[in-house]
Amino acid sequence: MNAPATGVALHVAARRPPVSVVIPARDCAAQLGECLEAVNAQIYTGKLDVLVAVAPSSDDTALCARNARCAWPLQVVENPAGTTSSGLNLAIGAATGEVIVRVDAQARLPPDYVERAVAAMERTGAANVGGVQRPVGGCKVSRIIAAALASPFGGGPAAFRRGRTEGPVDTVYLGVFDAAALACVGGFDESLERNQDYELNWRLREQGLLVWLDPSLVVDYQPRSSWAGLARQYFDYGAAKRVVISRHPRSTRPRQLVAPALAIGLALSAVELARGRRRGGIVPVVYLGACTLAASRLRSKLPAWSDRVRATAAFAVMHLAWGAGMLCGRPRWHRKRTGRASRRHRGAGR
Repeated sequence: MNAPATGVALHVAARRPPVSVVIPARDCAAQLGECLEAVNAQIYTGKLDVLVAVAPSSDDTALCARNARCAWPLQVVENPAGTTSSGLNLAIGAATGEVIVRVDAQARLPPDYVERAVAAMERTGAANVGGVQRPVGGCKVSRIIAAALASPFGGGPAAFRRGRTEGPVDTVYLGVFDAAALACVGGFDESLERNQDYELNWRLREQGLLVWLDPSLVVDYQPRSSWAGLARQYFDYGAAKRVVISRHPRSTRPRQLVAPALAIGLALSAVELARGRRRGGIVPVVYLGACTLAASRLRSKLPAWSDRVRATAAFAVMHLAWGAGMLCGRPRWHRKRTGRASRRHRGAGR
């Protein structure tokens, strides 16, 4: 009875395309080990290899990557430019898989992630398949931030945050890509350090390719563990979004304009209050009430009232930092497309 089962398993494995997992790594020595453990645990029935693109770091990220024990073949790729986009492109360039699985050091894949994503890709013909991000905190601050991110009021209505229905979407968390499709559009835009995934998915869809959400693919994500880190992250998100919108105006969605509108409204309210006009208090009071109401609904995740108060602060930090970044932030990494990145994007539409 065992021989037929073994034969079937070998036949299934032979049909599965080879997969390369690419991980950009910078200042993540504390997270990289757990990330690779989750990759090690994949039950994929085809060939799989792992490439870690290591950027210059202030910790032992490079040492951790080189000394990591991996159940799959592991290659460390140097990323001297240091950005996530450049690291992803370097790892993809060195990869041999027909399917590229992007994983971030802060992500923890479930064991069947690659198997299910590749099956969905084969079933739908999608160029990119992804799932839902599930924020999971470690320390107290990150648990509060994770709860705020999981709230529709904090994380927003994007499908990759709370999607329940399988189907075509604008973008997904991480992504499992058809390697040929990635080559067709020129890979990640190296002039973007944030929002590069949304921008890439826009170019895929502009080429008539499918970006597919499978809500059964739930990936744990560890958010920032400090308020300053959260503010910097969301300020950069907003600044990058403005760059993406300037390049691809038709990619704009109404939800992306709410945070900058809020920042403008609060700034105008401050001017009105400074002039002694009570109506200037309307927007701040309404917004504070909305934050408080949203935080009160986090009781199951944050039983202590003091933590729910801090969750209102997390909402405000995310919303206002994102809005301010979009209105007036200049991405630190922003530069003109030069060299290899420019050549890739000029050839993407050919």
